[in-house]
Amino acid sequence: MTTATTSGGSALPISTRRILLDGYPTQVVENGQDLVAGDGRRVAITEANHLAPCQPTKIICIHLNYRSRVEEFMAKLPAAPTYFHKPLTSLCGHGADIVRPDGCKWLNYEGEIAIVIGRTCRNVSPDEAGNYIAGYSVANDYGLHDFRDTDAGSMLRVKGSDTLCPVGPSLVENWDFRGKGIRTLVNGEVRQEATTDEMQWDMHYLVADLARTITLVPGDVILSGTPANSRTVYPGDVVTVEVEGLGSLTNTIVSGPTAIRTDVGAQPSESEEVLSTAQGGDWEFRGIRPPQK
Repeated sequence: MTTATTSGGSALPISTRRILLDGYPTQVVENGQDLVAGDGRRVAITEANHLAPCQPTKIICIHLNYRSRVEEFMAKLPAAPTYFHKPLTSLCGHGADIVRPDGCKWLNYEGEIAIVIGRTCRNVSPDEAGNYIAGYSVANDYGLHDFRDTDAGSMLRVKGSDTLCPVGPSLVENWDFRGKGIRTLVNGEVRQEATTDEMQWDMHYLVADLARTITLVPGDVILSGTPANSRTVYPGDVVTVEVEGLGSLTNTIVSGPTAIRTDVGAQPSESEEVLSTAQGGDWEFRGIRPPQK
């Protein structure tokens, strides 16, 4: 991939996307209001059918990283990061619908920044980790907290249900993650707002930590945490995550086409743990219970 530089020799950010172009997944480069394929075909950004900008073999997420999120839950950070997985089938792109299964109520947004690996990475130091990162993207680590009582340890259904990992729209190379703003909007109203200076562990640290025992390969995604004020959203809500220098990721919440089966497995629940997590850790003290939609 070509790297642009300034007259002084420093690298400039480069944004690429993956879209369906004439029915085929295609990498394109941003050029003004258009996206341009390697063979010269062009499509307007507003008309493109976006895919996630990378093809991971794994999606790894940190539990807690932003100071405001830790304070909100009156928690204490562990001595080192802890992680969970999202299945590849949860991955989707900019403009995709986010499905809240029928029978579930407590679907929350979590605006995040995605780290995308560019080279096979194993046993590197934090100082070396940046050389193995292809770039960064915007992500939303949705959580279906109806299953928190049964999957709180693994987060499998909470964070891994289909469509709950939109990433995009772009993969941005040469982006400096330090001091960048991140915010989440619901129907145009700001709900989360912070900067990356709140992060306890930065992007390079996370890559180096994971690569001690796990081989990271090109396309792999690491989600780097969310700030305070993750809250419940409902079918019809439009959720946008904005990150300074990375762009905006927008998705619409829809109701699932089928109900959660009742003849197998643990059922969606609504315990104090579920409500506390979905509504910010102090819902009972604030006397707030959101409308059921």
